[in-house]
Amino acid sequence: MDWHSSLRIGIDVGGTNTDAVLMQGRTVRAAYKAPTTANVSDGIINAIKTVMHEAAAQVSDIKCVMIGTTQFTNAFVERRYLQHVGVIRIALPATKGLPPMVDWPDDIKTAVGGHSVMVRGGYQYDGRLNSALDESAIAEAARSFRAGGIRSVAIASLFSPVNGDMERRAEAIVRNEIPDVAVTLSHQIGRLGLLERENAAIMNASLADLAARVVHAFRDALSQLNIKAPFFISQNDGTLMAADYVEKYPVLTFASGPTNSMRGAVYLSGIKDAIIADIGGTTTDIGVVMGGFPRESSITSDIGGVRTNFRMPDILALGLGGGSIVSTVRPLTIGPQSVGYRITEKALIFGGDTLTATDIAVAAGYADVGDRARLAGLAPQLIKDAVALIHAKIEEGIDRMKASAEPVPLVLVGGGSILVSQPLAGTSKVIVPEHAAVANAVGASIAQIGGEVEGVFSYGAIGRDAAMAQAKEQAIKAAVAAGADNRGVEITDIEEVPLAYVPGGAVRLRVKAAGALRLSEEMTGRAA
Repeated sequence: MDWHSSLRIGIDVGGTNTDAVLMQGRTVRAAYKAPTTANVSDGIINAIKTVMHEAAAQVSDIKCVMIGTTQFTNAFVERRYLQHVGVIRIALPATKGLPPMVDWPDDIKTAVGGHSVMVRGGYQYDGRLNSALDESAIAEAARSFRAGGIRSVAIASLFSPVNGDMERRAEAIVRNEIPDVAVTLSHQIGRLGLLERENAAIMNASLADLAARVVHAFRDALSQLNIKAPFFISQNDGTLMAADYVEKYPVLTFASGPTNSMRGAVYLSGIKDAIIADIGGTTTDIGVVMGGFPRESSITSDIGGVRTNFRMPDILALGLGGGSIVSTVRPLTIGPQSVGYRITEKALIFGGDTLTATDIAVAAGYADVGDRARLAGLAPQLIKDAVALIHAKIEEGIDRMKASAEPVPLVLVGGGSILVSQPLAGTSKVIVPEHAAVANAVGASIAQIGGEVEGVFSYGAIGRDAAMAQAKEQAIKAAVAAGADNRGVEITDIEEVPLAYVPGGAVRLRVKAAGALRLSEEMTGRAA
């Protein structure tokens, strides 16, 4: 089946808006934007009905549905809907001085329970045994978790990304004691650093119940519409994962919203190397795309006050959006406070009583929404200064994200892209593509299937070329196993980090591959 000619629905369920597009090849057949509903299913149903009606499409025409969501990110940051987690660290006698969740904020540590056990075991950097696994201690920990009513467990072992055998054995022991338990293994999410990888596993385990409920809501929405096409959920590297995979690894959706916007910006503009600014109602997310994919953050990510080391896009979030509140008390300020999704109630142009950044854009004459006559009382100097401040904030963000002083293209997307009207310092050109307001949904609809491999290779033993070829082959196989069409899988990123003071020319090698979703007649005829 030709993926490029099939009808696909892309949906992005954000904290403020739910956006949707119906795509055919590179063409946006229909688009939808509305406030996110309290009941996620209702919002998805409304979005799909609207775009299908506008495009005169039938249920049988839809071959795939791709959904992006911020539900899991919001839950963790806001400390809502989290469940208690049992944590097993396999690392003694090492790491005893820094117990699990040692640097977590007290409120979120309380939300996930703080139940942790450290046992003997783990490997060294090259996969050699560091300490034998204490299986009896793991069984005892599992029994204590069961007695405490814990039904989600995170397991982290020393250097498990190099050798995950101990984590897998620990999982088998835990499941023997707690048959219905949800288990997160750290080597399947994070990278080499133990504490940050362990944090990511605990985060993921705390979202197990919510993940099941959210995925069920998505399935229910599609079922009510009698859509039998498979559906996928976008993750934060610009690729897709199957619904059942999301139930196991919800943290991989963290920051998928900005990633979808960047991928959508690339798709709509045709530019694969650029700065992307996604201007929403409250924030402006600025990122960099290289070769069509978001640049990955090279530093530890902080999510809700917790440090992690699983992959995250390199995003700078500015407190500037279409709903940002303008304070006329000198010195003039815009944001970070915002009226958000209530802009159609609160902004002056809609009859409200709050001066917003969108009001400024309308008053300056380069945006045409609402009733400009309601802004007649604004002083010309205030308008001029506010316009200058909006552009200065975005210019500063661009400068912070650039890797060199050379001018680069800037692609503006998001509903707040109307805030920009002038050339911006540091850019070679500014592009606002058609359908920029729903770039996030477009990004979800065109996301690819990815695969990744990370490990420590000894260049001294097998040579760089052989190690690189081995890692590339493993990454491509991982992408194909996840559902990519093997005819077009490409290597999208390679990270090579020599390990200092380690013998044998040891290098940490991470390779990513991605390809178009493989859609077979069997898949599209099967219920999601």
